[in-house]
Amino acid sequence: MDYSDDDGMLDNESGDDNLYSDDAADSNPGFAEEDMDKDSTFQLSYVVLNEEDIRKHQRNDIEQVSTVLSISQVEAIVLLLHYQWGASRIEDEWFTDEEKVRESVGLLKEPVVDLNDKVNIECGICFDSFLQKDIATVSCGHPYCKTCWTGYITSKINDGPGCLTVQCPEPSCSAVVGQDMINSVVTKEEDKEKYYRYFLRSYIESSQKKIKWCPSPGCEYAVDFGGESENYDVSCLCSYEFCWNCCEDAHRPVDCHTVAKWIFKNNDESENTTWILANTKLCPSCKRQIEKNQGCNHMRCSICKHRFCWACLDPLNNHKSCHNFRGETEVKREMAKKAIDRYMHYYERWVGNQSSRVMAMADLKKLQSVQLVKLSVKHGIPETQLQFTVEAWLQIIECRRVLKWTYAYGYYLPEQESTKKRFFEYLQGEAEVGLERLHHCAELEFQELVKETEDFSKKFEDFRRKLIGLTKVTKTYFENLVKALENGLADVEPNETKSATDSNKRQKLNSKFGFLALSDGFDSFSRVLFGYWSLMKALFQSLRYLFQVSPLLLSLRRHFEASQVRLLRFGLW
Repeated sequence: MDYSDDDGMLDNESGDDNLYSDDAADSNPGFAEEDMDKDSTFQLSYVVLNEEDIRKHQRNDIEQVSTVLSISQVEAIVLLLHYQWGASRIEDEWFTDEEKVRESVGLLKEPVVDLNDKVNIECGICFDSFLQKDIATVSCGHPYCKTCWTGYITSKINDGPGCLTVQCPEPSCSAVVGQDMINSVVTKEEDKEKYYRYFLRSYIESSQKKIKWCPSPGCEYAVDFGGESENYDVSCLCSYEFCWNCCEDAHRPVDCHTVAKWIFKNNDESENTTWILANTKLCPSCKRQIEKNQGCNHMRCSICKHRFCWACLDPLNNHKSCHNFRGETEVKREMAKKAIDRYMHYYERWVGNQSSRVMAMADLKKLQSVQLVKLSVKHGIPETQLQFTVEAWLQIIECRRVLKWTYAYGYYLPEQESTKKRFFEYLQGEAEVGLERLHHCAELEFQELVKETEDFSKKFEDFRRKLIGLTKVTKTYFENLVKALENGLADVEPNETKSATDSNKRQKLNSKFGFLALSDGFDSFSRVLFGYWSLMKALFQSLRYLFQVSPLLLSLRRHFEASQVRLLRFGLW
C-alpha cells in the first residue's frame, strides 16, 4: 500500500498543523532530540542466567544446606536433589525429624553390612572375590567391585536424569549413591559430562524457584522471574521474547488463557471439519465429499458420475426448481461458513503481522550490519547519530507483535459486547494505521534517502525528525491500546449493565432535551445513542495523552473540548 505525504497525518505541507514543521519543533523544544528510551524507567522483574550463573546458584544452595545442617556437601547435594532444590523446606523438615528425612532420602547413619574384618570380599554383582581396596560401598555398606559400579552407574546415566537419584544395586536397599561415588568410578569424560549436564538442568527443571529455560531452540539461557508483575513477557539474551508463565511467544496484552485457546484452535483438526462442512456436500449416490468448483448448480460426481442439483441434491432428471425451504441443513451450513469466514479474517491478519514482524527483524539486522555502515562512510555521519533508525525498527517489531495478538483478542471478544467491540476496533485501527505509516517511512523513505546525493543534509534532517516523531506517536498509540486491553476495555460500559439503567438514562434524556415519555420502541435508539456517548467518553480519555505529546492533534483539541463541554452541559459526561 502506498502512503503518500498527502495522507492526513503525514501532510508535510498542511500549514500550522504540520507535525514535522519547524513551528512544531519550536513549540516542543527537544521533541526530536529526546531519547525515546528514557521513559522506560521501570526495573526488569526478571534476570537472565547463563550456565555459570546457574552453577553459582547451585554452589550457594549446597554450601548453605551443608553449613546449616552440619553435613558434608555430598549429603547436601542428595538432600537438594530429593527436595527439588528447596533449601528452606529441607531445613524445616531436617530439624523437625532428622531420622525420618534420612530414611526417606536414603542417607544412612550406620552401614547395614560391616566389612572391617574381611580381607577377601565377594562382589554382589559379579560374585568374584576382591581385596578391600578394590571394593566400593555407599552408606549401606553393600560391597561391589569398582568395575561393576562403573557399569551400573554408566547404564543409569545413559537412561536419563534418573541417574541423579540412583540407589544401591541391592534390590531391597534404598541407600542413595552420592556424587563422590560417581566421580570415583565413572571414567569416561563423556559420561561425566552427561551426568553434570543433568545435574545442572535439575536446578531449573526440578526447582521450586521461579526459573525456566528459554524455549528458543538451541538457547542455553534460563530466566529467573523474581517479580510480582502480572506482565510475564521476558526477553532472553538470545533475543527471543516469550511469556514466562506459559512459555509461548510474548503475547502482551492478551492473557495466557486466550493464547492457549487460540493456538489450540489453530492446530485443531476440527477447523478442517468445519471447512468441509461449509464448502462441500455429500454426493447423493456414492456419499463422497464434493467441492463445487464452478458457478452452475448442475453437478456431476467425478467418482460415480451421478448428476444432481448442488442446491437441493435432487437428481437432475425432471428437476425444475428448488427454491422452497427444506429444513435446517442449509441454515447450519451457512452458519458454519460464516463462522469459518470470521475465523479466517482474524487468522490471516494474525499470520500476516507475524510474517511482517519476522521480515522486520531481518531488515533491522541488515540495517545494522550493512546499511548504516555504508551511510556513515558515504556521508560522514557517526553511527551514533543514526541510532534513531534502529529505535524505529525496534518499535516496529514490538508493535507488530502486539498487533498480531490483538487479532486473537478480537476473535474471542463477545459479539454481544458491541460497544466494547467498536471501541476495541477503533483503538486497533488507529494503532495499525500509525504502524503502517511508521513502517513505510522506516523502510521505503529510508531507501529513497540513501539514494539522495543533492542537499543530503537538509533531507536527512527532515527524515530524522519525521521518523522520530512517527516513532513516538506510534508508541503512544500502542501504549493506549495495550493499556485498554489489559484493563479489559473497562472504560466502556458493558451492554448488560446499560440495559439495567436504560430507564434512568431515558428519563435524563427526556429532562435534558424536553422529550415526552419515550415508548418502548425508542429503546433501541437510546441504547445506541448512549453507547456512542460512552464510546466518545472513553476515546477522550485515551486521547488525552496524545493531546499533550503530539502537535498533530493540537488542531483537533478545541473541537473535542467543545464536544466535552456540551456533554457536561447535559450531564452526560
